[in-house]
Amino acid sequence: MGGIRDTLTFRRDSAHSRRTSARAQLMSLVFALAFSVIGLRLVDIGFTPGGTGHAGNRNAQSTAVSRPDIVDRKGRILATDIQTGSLFADPSRIVDLDTTVEQLAAILASVNAPALRKRLAGGGKFLWIARGLTPRQQARIYELGLPGIDFVKEPHRVYPAGVTASHILGHVDIDNRGLAGIERYIDKISGPVSIDAKAGEKRPPVRVAMDMSVQHAVREELAGAMARYRAKAAVGIVLDVHTGEIVALSSLPDYDPNQRAQALEKKRYNRAISGVFEMGSVFKMFTVAGALDMGVTAMDKGYDASQPIKAASFTINDFHGKRRWLTTPEIFIYSSNIGAAKMALDMGIERHKAFLGKLGLLDRLETEMGPTAAPIVPKKWRRLNTMTIAYGHGLSVTPLHVASAAAALVNGGYKVTPTYLARSREEARVSFDRVLKLQTSDLMRYLFRLNVQQGSGKRADTAGYRVGGKTGTAEKVVNGRYSRSKRLNTFLGVFPMDAPQYLVLVVLDEPEGVKQTGGRTTAGVNAAPTVGRIIERIGPMLSVTPVIDTRGDKSAKPVPVSY
Repeated sequence: MGGIRDTLTFRRDSAHSRRTSARAQLMSLVFALAFSVIGLRLVDIGFTPGGTGHAGNRNAQSTAVSRPDIVDRKGRILATDIQTGSLFADPSRIVDLDTTVEQLAAILASVNAPALRKRLAGGGKFLWIARGLTPRQQARIYELGLPGIDFVKEPHRVYPAGVTASHILGHVDIDNRGLAGIERYIDKISGPVSIDAKAGEKRPPVRVAMDMSVQHAVREELAGAMARYRAKAAVGIVLDVHTGEIVALSSLPDYDPNQRAQALEKKRYNRAISGVFEMGSVFKMFTVAGALDMGVTAMDKGYDASQPIKAASFTINDFHGKRRWLTTPEIFIYSSNIGAAKMALDMGIERHKAFLGKLGLLDRLETEMGPTAAPIVPKKWRRLNTMTIAYGHGLSVTPLHVASAAAALVNGGYKVTPTYLARSREEARVSFDRVLKLQTSDLMRYLFRLNVQQGSGKRADTAGYRVGGKTGTAEKVVNGRYSRSKRLNTFLGVFPMDAPQYLVLVVLDEPEGVKQTGGRTTAGVNAAPTVGRIIERIGPMLSVTPVIDTRGDKSAKPVPVSY
């Protein structure tokens, strides 16, 4: 009996062993098949567009373009491309949708989890999730190892100087295409370059006329003036009077081109070329220049400014009236509205209008950035228009219009077209157009210097540089009426006056009366000293040789300019 039981037990154990062995073999086969499927899936992902193994196809999905560097006149980089990772998904390859969305949203603050989940659930083969990621973001997402999620390298525009030169450089869109400023100009003249361009292909940099050091100084002084005089906005322009090069241009508030969404904020628009304003008494320099050039007046002649002028329902008066006969130089340095109005009337309506048109003040200015805002010109130019425009009311222009036209008054009488690109005097001379006699330009330089020595521009005087210029204080129109409390203040300065090289224009929008100015709000106490500070800083940067003593120089003898 014992032997029979042992035999049966042996047979049961053998059968159990065979069943166990069969199960093990079956499980091994299942696991082998599973790993084979996973392996094939990984191979498929690796060699299909959107996978990690086919960079060329992934790059083909990108719409970004590469761009040439932008450098300043000394070769310093203002804008350049860097390679960044952009994140995309192949929804058809995502294994766990909820986990994928949750983990990506935890790393990318810009990702809206519900919206992303809805987009991914819609299927498809290619879907952008986020572009221009930081290296840290890329590393964290890469470590997650999420199926169906990958990166493509794209050129991303960066501006090392941030806000400093935003209104000159402009900015680009998400695909690196120019939207404004020099960036837009680059695309206009040559077009962007695809990222699939030949390896190593690099376009030469675009060199602008701007000097980054000068630009920084101008912007810093404007920001200081806004704070000091509690102004709501400011404009600063530095122009080479012989070449028309825009060496600096700043409009505050500005924006950071690295944060292009800021450019959409209304207050950050470029007032220098897109804002039109009645510029006030700074316009008297054009009135006097026209009258001298036409022989209507002379330095030893003048006008009776003892009484206000009645014109229709208007009364034209002087802000600080001398109530006497004023010579032409006195009309300029005391900024007489009465004298300027009579001077313009002597020119005649048509000649006055034609002279301003010859200076470019009645039409848009064309620059590399496209046309400026159009001046607001009277539909019917009557006697009253000529009188008010003579002292800066009734005609609205951009600050760049004023700077461009004023260059001709001091450079020997030649109109130059403003440019954002670097060019020599020889290159600029090709487009020269004489609009004033040389003698008139000499006399205007004399008046500019005299105004800083003895007139409304005294606070612009700067040690080491013979500065000349003209003030302008314009009452702004509010609800259809001129406001006595809201003003646009301007000072146009030129240096050095014995051989003019550069023009500096500063505009302060609605400065307030503060302790430093004794509560006054005229351009002579805020815009003029701001120009003085700018010249003091940028003179050495522009290699303008200072002189030992200019403040003690009581003469304003004009020195001829020749080309």
